[in-house]
Amino acid sequence: MDISSKKFPLILIFVLVGILLLQFFASDKDAPMIDSETCELYIQDSQIGAKKYLNEFNSKCLDFKNLNK
Repeated sequence: MDISSKKFPLILIFVLVGILLLQFFASDKDAPMIDSETCELYIQDSQIGAKKYLNEFNSKCLDFKNLNK
């Protein structure tokens, strides 16, 4: 397949969209997330929509925040 062919961009777009959809559907909804202000890990409660903090902190986030001061 030649890069200059007319089919190549369409095939590339379909492959990239397929990868994006696969990542979206395979992502774990209950995975801990990081609060950007405090660097504390939390889980989003799906029933009431509130954050449940796990009393754990992300060390990389804390190091990055300390570099910005």
